[in-house]
Amino acid sequence: MRAIVVRRFGGPEVLETVEVPVPEPGPGQVRIRVAAAAVNPVDLATRAGILTEAGVIPPREVLGLGWDVAGVVEAGSGFRVGDAVIGLRDRIALPLGAYAEYLVLDSSAVAPAPAGVSAVEAATLPLNALTAAQALDLAETTGTVLVTGAAGAVGGYAVTLAHARGLRVVAVASAADEVLVRGFGADEFVPRGPSLGERVRALVPGGVDAALDTALLGLEALDAVRGGGEFVAFAAGATPIPLRGIRLRHVWIRADGGRLAELAATLPPRVADVLPLSEAAVAHERLAAGGLRGRLVLTP
Repeated sequence: MRAIVVRRFGGPEVLETVEVPVPEPGPGQVRIRVAAAAVNPVDLATRAGILTEAGVIPPREVLGLGWDVAGVVEAGSGFRVGDAVIGLRDRIALPLGAYAEYLVLDSSAVAPAPAGVSAVEAATLPLNALTAAQALDLAETTGTVLVTGAAGAVGGYAVTLAHARGLRVVAVASAADEVLVRGFGADEFVPRGPSLGERVRALVPGGVDAALDTALLGLEALDAVRGGGEFVAFAAGATPIPLRGIRLRHVWIRADGGRLAELAATLPPRVADVLPLSEAAVAHERLAAGGLRGRLVLTP
């Protein structure tokens, strides 16, 4: 089967298409025939060696890419052969990822595909939806939450989920995205830019109870949080100094098939474009250029 891997770190040009044996599922696992795999920023960080430098991925001769998968069960346990499923690959130091024709996952990392959507659409859900939900759990707030990068894939889901919990949501994004972000459920909108803390505090005196910093603004977002509040970071090394007694958390995403099934039934997929697996390097270039609303999806 074909798969996309990296053997050395660098730009999109280091992505290699290789022929490898079709993987066999072990106990408690399923083999999925991949129909679609989303492209996420973490894939770019893996390819560039950033996660290895940060100590998140140990040195490996070969690394597979791709966390999100949608496809059909071919073998294994926990699901029937032929079931349409989605899943999350959270073991990222393996030689095969979702950028492939087949993928083996633990059955506990897999959920039934949501009804009424294509595999391409379904593939955009696992990583982004679970990250948003697990980050919101860490925030442990029933009051006001700030979401930076609210027009992005994770940020948009965070806004929607926070709104559904009855929280007052203050969203930060480009001024051009205000209508989009308010449509996700934001109660207040603050355009990104300097003096973020001052502008948020003008809307929420004393500061918000919690911040989900999906845009990695660090201290700028921390300044918008009240003393003793909550701050959730989304990337290795992106946690600021815990000023004013603010409790700092880091969301380390984990696969959870049961939770994924619940989220997939309520959150809308967000597709930016679809490319063949052979154009993975093009997808990486486009994601790095920014400006996308939704995820690029690769199809074998």
